[in-house]
Amino acid sequence: MFEGLRFNHWKTSQGDDGVVTLTLDRAGSSVNAISRAVLDELEQIVERLAIEKPAGVIIHSAKPAGFAVGADVKEFIDYAKHDSVLENIEHGQRVYEALARLPCPTVAAVHGACMGGGTELILACRQRIAADDDKTKIALPEVMLGIHPGWGGTARLPRLIGATEALPLMLTGKSLSARRALGLGVVDRLARPDELLTEAKLLLRHPAARPFARRARAWASNTWLARQILAPMVFKQTAAKVRKEHYPAPFAMIEVWKRGGSAIRQRLKIEARSVAKLAKTPTAQNLIRIFFLQERLKGQGGGIEHGIKHVHVVGAGVMGGDIAAWAAFKGFEVTLQDREMKFVQPALDRARALYEKKLKAPEKVEAAVRRLRADVEGAGVASAELAIEAIYENARAKEALYALIEPQFQADEILASNTSSIPLDELRQNLAAPQRFLGLHFFNPVAQMPLVEVVRHDQLDEGIEKRALAFCKAIGKLPVAVKGTPGFLVNRILMPYLLEAMRLYGEGVPGPVLDREAKRFGMPMGPIELADTVGLDVCASVGKELAPFLGLELPPGLDEKLAAGKRGKKDGQGLYVWQDGKPQKPEVDKDYVTPPDVAERMILPMVNEAVACLADGVVDDADLLDAGVIFGTGFAPFRGGPIQYARSEGADQLKARLEQLARRYGDRFKPKHGWDLPALAQGGFELPTASAN
Repeated sequence: MFEGLRFNHWKTSQGDDGVVTLTLDRAGSSVNAISRAVLDELEQIVERLAIEKPAGVIIHSAKPAGFAVGADVKEFIDYAKHDSVLENIEHGQRVYEALARLPCPTVAAVHGACMGGGTELILACRQRIAADDDKTKIALPEVMLGIHPGWGGTARLPRLIGATEALPLMLTGKSLSARRALGLGVVDRLARPDELLTEAKLLLRHPAARPFARRARAWASNTWLARQILAPMVFKQTAAKVRKEHYPAPFAMIEVWKRGGSAIRQRLKIEARSVAKLAKTPTAQNLIRIFFLQERLKGQGGGIEHGIKHVHVVGAGVMGGDIAAWAAFKGFEVTLQDREMKFVQPALDRARALYEKKLKAPEKVEAAVRRLRADVEGAGVASAELAIEAIYENARAKEALYALIEPQFQADEILASNTSSIPLDELRQNLAAPQRFLGLHFFNPVAQMPLVEVVRHDQLDEGIEKRALAFCKAIGKLPVAVKGTPGFLVNRILMPYLLEAMRLYGEGVPGPVLDREAKRFGMPMGPIELADTVGLDVCASVGKELAPFLGLELPPGLDEKLAAGKRGKKDGQGLYVWQDGKPQKPEVDKDYVTPPDVAERMILPMVNEAVACLADGVVDDADLLDAGVIFGTGFAPFRGGPIQYARSEGADQLKARLEQLARRYGDRFKPKHGWDLPALAQGGFELPTASAN
């Protein structure tokens, strides 16, 4: 059938039954990213299929990792640079539409990751079957890149499963398990992974009938009247979560769906033009940059054997207990040590709650529970390959602990501290093997925060650092290597922001106003709510450690709060009163006038300190700095990180504004060294350096 055609990325075969199997196997890659070359070959194949009219077509992947990870994002960047996004989007649409119009039955057999353009490919098939396992995930996550589905996702998914189910999936980018996809009607059947192709052939011969009620609901939710009624409601719900000026893609997608008529050609045309417009926005460019930054962080621990099976954690407080719980959740044997069982038990209880929430199946929950063991006597330290110290922030106490446990270590055991601010050059002074000591600084809450700072010092062995990076990868975290100076990266940059916010609070600016202004800039949580969430005791401890180094002063009133036992969320009262885990923010006087420079006073100290960190070599380059601050603090992702923000706003302009603030409010705003760095003058839509992809 395909005589005379040669393919690099597709394998074709035809059985005696006349069924053609198309196997996607992108050359030179461990995953299937759908590139222009992949699409061009598929176009040739579909043209031939349309002429030959086989008995049926099955599409699947040869990659163990999954079906397809989506479009090739690197190519998308090139399209954006050369203003050819629309042309290439329309090309992909034509190929998929030609597949959808084949006169023979088509089945997509899905395993593993099926994302973005991969999901749009399976939607262009008549039917879909998925491997019934935990690895199978189906999603349209384009909003996370500042765009929305462009190869027919918005045109096909709402018609397949109904707009009320499809829109939330596309607006959030959340992935579906195989069973959830079956329940919604995204796939028509499930199969054991080893029987996927066999069952796909059966589905080809005996198509699954879509229930009438599902078809009726899908039709009803996409009528002109339904679109006019539903679209404003969905718009309002979305606006309650994100700002249109920050993240235009979800709102653009709602409009695309609202305007789409009954003809698919019209829907595809509107979709393509919308994506092309979004691709030019700074939000899309910054979010795509962040995507590559994330991939770079993931890649840092790749190809390295960490050699860790057993993790021993000392300190069963919130951080230590949750680090231990997470490591056990990710498959490691973990022993958790503290002075008495009464300190360990709450951590074990929290761990069980985490496992029940994430694992669901009782047998998986119990398996995770068994991997996490209480160890009051500390016997586990002698058999572990990694010991993590997570006791309170006191250098002398930490050193005393090291003196007690280090003599029990195996020859190649790694000692790590979860210190949030103490310089490691200080902590390693009395160690017998300082080369095997480093920082692994997790962030609270451990289960949600993706970043781990891998903290260096002047005697750290490079091989140990690589093993630590690999361990972070193994537990699903994003590691960034940082210099062991006070506060490392994240806290060094975060503390000026928090301290200035608390200073403003002390000056009489209401907490809700400060939180609102920070969120208006793009922060995920306001600074007053954040301080309460982290704990005022932690803020004070880290602040006292960093204040001399940063040239800052702790705001007045903090010690009084702590003396009164008002540490924030954990006590039910701090700067706010907390009920059921939520802050009860007081009403702001309607006549209150917000000072015009509130946002600048909070945000610019962060940027100032970020520039100083870059100049001091706290991280290896500007890209890693932005990645660390985004994934460690939630710094407005659509702005691309503090260094990218300085570039976009103009370094000279921000420096001048800091000088103005210094004249008005004091020397803490004086521009620090580094504002003349060449890295601040870069701009445009560029890939991060040393990208792993």
